[in-house]
Amino acid sequence: MSADSPFAPTSLTRSPSTTLPASLPHRPLDPAAPEPGAYDGNAPFASSSSAEQVRPPRWQVALTGLIVAFPLLALALAAWVLWGSLIGPTDVVLALALYTVTGLGVTVGFHRCLTHGSFTPTPALKVVLAVAGSMSFQGDVIGWVAIHRRHHAFTDRPGDPHSPFRYGTTLRGELKGLAHAHVGWLFTTDSTPADRYAPDLVADRSMRTVSAVFPVLCLLSLALPFGLGWAVTGTVHGALTALLWAGLVRVALLQHVTWSVNSLCHMIGERPFRTRRHDRATNLWPLALLSFGESWHNLHHAEPNCARHGVDRWQLDPSAGVISLLERAGWARDVHWPSAARIEERRR
Repeated sequence: MSADSPFAPTSLTRSPSTTLPASLPHRPLDPAAPEPGAYDGNAPFASSSSAEQVRPPRWQVALTGLIVAFPLLALALAAWVLWGSLIGPTDVVLALALYTVTGLGVTVGFHRCLTHGSFTPTPALKVVLAVAGSMSFQGDVIGWVAIHRRHHAFTDRPGDPHSPFRYGTTLRGELKGLAHAHVGWLFTTDSTPADRYAPDLVADRSMRTVSAVFPVLCLLSLALPFGLGWAVTGTVHGALTALLWAGLVRVALLQHVTWSVNSLCHMIGERPFRTRRHDRATNLWPLALLSFGESWHNLHHAEPNCARHGVDRWQLDPSAGVISLLERAGWARDVHWPSAARIEERRR
């Protein structure tokens, strides 16, 4: 597991001389990285080594594997515990509520707000969004943002931490790359330094605090459904079923939906908008609701700072709807809504 794995601590070394550009660059941020012309879009990524790449301790690899795999085992455990009975309404309501809160924490908070600056939140809202996103078990806020900014700087070419084209464009290479983009990248030694890719968050005391208490927020994410299930049903059985469905299963589903945007949304779907060279981001409609609009990924890569990803008719984008409500409430300002002229200019 790398130092930038979602389950490893993020380096919060401050870099006063480093500033975040107003928009993501269309060139590598790492001067040691290969220039775009050195990659033809088909060959496997060249392997490289640097002082930032270190062999991860075995305990970190084991911990990452446990956290990734354990929620999925909850499905089998839930089937055994609830065999012959129906899931109660408490489990369903809690699962939907927590999936929505933590999912929007990732999409509205981690992604559109903190990574791309699609809008400016009030200080309190910024913390709330960071806390909600952290409860998704997808990594501390600073590490998540740094990795995603790096993904945009190097999309689908050497330097991208989770491109499905890492092993080339042959059938075997793409299948191997799909597994890498979905979950394999969590186990690599490819480090993403936070002081280079997220200096603004490293310099923000509130974000450093939220990042530091990430393990506590993960525990809270599981303790809430357990406690609420017990409070509503008054039984240990009700607490355990709530923990299974609104805790572990909810975490597993949201993780795999997010990872599917990394993997499937670069291999399957439509590409109605022009993106940068080698960038293969797609729109994948079946994931739209589950991902709160994140699977309109092609438009997002065409216009990364845009607060709305689903810009065409019938493209549901719940995250954009939430941002609109926050703007009306006065909690979000400077929202980067899509320009019709700009969108048409990007269309193929």
